[in-house]
Amino acid sequence: MNSGIKLLKMNMKKTHQSSAMMNIPLFHNLPGPSLKILQGILMEKEFSKGENIFSEGSESTGFYIIMRGRVKVYKLSPEGKEQILHIVGPRELLGAVSAFAGSPYPAHADAMEKTKALFFLQKDFLALVRKEPSVVMNMMANLAMRLQHFTRMIEDLSLKEVPGRLAAYFLYLCEQKGCSDIVEMDISKGQLASLLGTIPETLSRILRRLSEQGVLEVSGRRIRLINKKALKDIINGEKLRF
Repeated sequence: MNSGIKLLKMNMKKTHQSSAMMNIPLFHNLPGPSLKILQGILMEKEFSKGENIFSEGSESTGFYIIMRGRVKVYKLSPEGKEQILHIVGPRELLGAVSAFAGSPYPAHADAMEKTKALFFLQKDFLALVRKEPSVVMNMMANLAMRLQHFTRMIEDLSLKEVPGRLAAYFLYLCEQKGCSDIVEMDISKGQLASLLGTIPETLSRILRRLSEQGVLEVSGRRIRLINKKALKDIINGEKLRF
């Protein structure tokens, strides 16, 4: 009886994993047999909040697919200052370029909260690519979107002042989550400051001024975008009055 229940639970778990993998962009359009093979080679890994997943310069033996939780990818300056490059969420790839190119990881990656991921060994991935070339096309599409994001971020950091970076971030969040005028901040103020290349004190000052000028309304981590045109003007170089 117990063995029957155990078998049923195992089958339910496999069915759930198969369904979850079909929703991962990397595996779109893969035939059933290939998905079954994936179940046997993908390894589940769990990370606690703050746990390091890999470090800059460490050898890459594979990549991760985040299933639950979030991971920050960041660089450290010689003085130890942290610059967040990207935040990886569910169904996104982590460390894929390094695994594909056979190069060391170019940055650090830490779990921002309890995180569950699937680990894909490099040799298993290359074997799958030879059998299912569509995986390469899916990966190229994923990496192209990531490149577009980084290009926009580099432009924001290098060409825009902090108010413009913040305005661009809020409108980006709104666009990504399909909201009308409300965005929910799912990272701390310190993490957002690091992502935008500034300090929390400066960020607080800008948020306060934007609120005072009726551009947005701050209520905890909920931000109401009252005047999107004003945000776009700030992005395009209009100075914020202090």
